[in-house]
Amino acid sequence: MDITKYSAFFLLSTVKFLFTPFGGPAAGLTFFETYLTCLLGAFVSGTIFYFLGEFLLKRSKQKNLLLRESAKLKGEVFKEKKKFTKMNKGIVKMKHRFGIVGISFFAPLFMSVPVGTIITAKFFGKRKITYPLILLGFCVNGLLTTGIAYGISYFL
Repeated sequence: MDITKYSAFFLLSTVKFLFTPFGGPAAGLTFFETYLTCLLGAFVSGTIFYFLGEFLLKRSKQKNLLLRESAKLKGEVFKEKKKFTKMNKGIVKMKHRFGIVGISFFAPLFMSVPVGTIITAKFFGKRKITYPLILLGFCVNGLLTTGIAYGISYFL
């Protein structure tokens, strides 16, 4: 049992869950060791950012209001950030196209665990099913990516 390998996979999975399992065969870990280690990392990060996301969004909004008022008191012009960026438009299109299940499954996978989980919590955080769907998405996606990683390593 090599705790440094497990720690590395755990920590990498807290940020980028999609590519981490592909290092499992090269590190000499078994399928289940890789899958469980990556899954635990995604669960921990997803849980933290799902429940912390609302706080972070509120804090960001408050900070923006303070900056706006500070600029107003100084007599400076406050430069607003663009709201209709290509990224934001793409995220809203994805929300409408895939719905709660698609966002819960794929946003944390393709973006990153923290960003995808915060976006999912922002759009669907009021629904009780959102958090279990995110965790289920981690399980399914982890099984698929780890399976692909070990399938590729088997043929190489």
